[in-house]
Amino acid sequence: MFNFMVKFEQTALDRTFGALADPTRRALLARLIEAESLSVSELARPMPMSLPAVMKHLDVLSDAGLIARHKTGRTVSCRITATPMRDAMEWLHRYERFWSGQLDRLAAFLEEEGRAPAPAAPPLPMPAAAPRRRRRRTVR
Repeated sequence: MFNFMVKFEQTALDRTFGALADPTRRALLARLIEAESLSVSELARPMPMSLPAVMKHLDVLSDAGLIARHKTGRTVSCRITATPMRDAMEWLHRYERFWSGQLDRLAAFLEEEGRAPAPAAPPLPMPAAAPRRRRRRTVR
């Protein structure tokens, strides 16, 4: 039975992480965080894709258990459900000691060297591509 539970948990985690891997689905979830419930058409309105495409993304989120749908008349509303994300966070916390330990060692090393870590600078905007100049050929 233990093997079944491990396999079931991995399958649920696979669905959760698979659903979260897509930026469109993360954007849909972000919209649902801001509102308690939104209709499918409200969710689809700002998206740069067709309603059927949005509905396919909602199917993936629903299959992963990340959203719940409720139909009232002809309107289907969606709301976020937290259980799969909580389970994913618990899984990630098991591995937190690996990256936090490395960061602790880096901080200790920098303190030993007398250098405090510099605060992270915001990323610089990418400059527009400059026109390319043709190189002159030199005749020898």
